[in-house]
Amino acid sequence: MHILLLLAIMQIAPAAETDRRLYVVGPNDVLTVTVYNQAQLSGKYVVEADGTIAYPLLGRVAVGGINVRGVEDKLRTALAAGFFKDPQVIVAVDKFRSQQVFITGEVRQPPADGALEFTGSMTLIEALARVGSTTERAGSEVIIVRSTGGASASAARPGAPGAETVRVDLQKLQRGGVAENVVLRAGDTIFVPRALTIFVSGHVRTPGEYVIRPGMTVRQALALAGGVTDRGTERRVQIIRLVGGKQVTIDGDPQATVEAGDTIVVKERFL
Repeated sequence: MHILLLLAIMQIAPAAETDRRLYVVGPNDVLTVTVYNQAQLSGKYVVEADGTIAYPLLGRVAVGGINVRGVEDKLRTALAAGFFKDPQVIVAVDKFRSQQVFITGEVRQPPADGALEFTGSMTLIEALARVGSTTERAGSEVIIVRSTGGASASAARPGAPGAETVRVDLQKLQRGGVAENVVLRAGDTIFVPRALTIFVSGHVRTPGEYVIRPGMTVRQALALAGGVTDRGTERRVQIIRLVGGKQVTIDGDPQATVEAGDTIVVKERFL
């Protein structure tokens, strides 16, 4: 999956840079302003809580709620109005702090506070790449929860009023499915649930816990555990399952479908 992520990022990088000029500036963002041949007007400026920056000659300039390109135009127009003839102004975002997406669950390098800086244009595969992709214990889907009320600085929560849930097939995403590569919005929360598992024990080569996929049979589960040893037999398999809060033991037909939480026990063959 790492290779797929890197290839995807390489393909979309030029478009992402263009989209950053459409990033809407907000409080706590840090802007880099460069004015050609005017070193005293070039530098880094923090956007205050009221959406303004303190800029030389112009005083407080309102930039909150305007995209980067719009900030450029605003500064250029203001400087040209009484200070310079045709000033060349370039604005870029040095630190993205006003908007975030949140990610949690089975990812390799989860951020300490669960938040990733949102750069104005980010897809699901980019977000996963920034946290080292998913772990081997990730389930078959990724869940994105977003507020339908627009961008937010806080995480969207499942079941909250106005929350929308988007489910993404992780395997299709890993295979390069374009439709699965959701374009994220500020405030989105990405959940990577842990996969459902079973336990295989007894006379198998590698007893332990294994991830299951929909429709997996007892025989397929035994194959994950390396198969039955010479001392065991598929004819003496039991499934220990929790049913209605009670533990029950049923015969493990090789073609039976396993369920999450099952313990499959392979007993010793009769001599």
